[in-house]
Amino acid sequence: MIRQIVRDTFFLSRPSLPASSGDLDAARDLYDTLDAHREDCVGMAANMIGVSRRIIAVRDGEEILLMLNPEILKAAGPYKTSEGCLSLDGQRETTRYRTIKVKWQDPSFKPKIRTFTGFTAQIIQHETDHLNGVLI
Repeated sequence: MIRQIVRDTFFLSRPSLPASSGDLDAARDLYDTLDAHREDCVGMAANMIGVSRRIIAVRDGEEILLMLNPEILKAAGPYKTSEGCLSLDGQRETTRYRTIKVKWQDPSFKPKIRTFTGFTAQIIQHETDHLNGVLI
């Protein structure tokens, strides 16, 4: 189901709780909502659709990755960039890392670890900030 985008900064600034098997409907809604915004969005965190759980959906090329309980384990290659967000107005300056190593669970709760680079790494960092209540 496609959900409305939350723009309430008070809600968005609260850290999200761990995802569990009871959150799979929300994960599917997050996937559907990101897919519906394919023209203007490359990633979303569950709090952007009103669900305060540690779930993100990220475009990795043509694929959408659903990541439950993502954790950035390692980051290298800092750089400055500017980012926008559907939940916030305007662009914001931030520091990101060119390469990150991420641990997460897939929708079957199988553990995954993978290294991401470039734009996909940047998207994951942005969405992980959302989960931590960081608004950039």
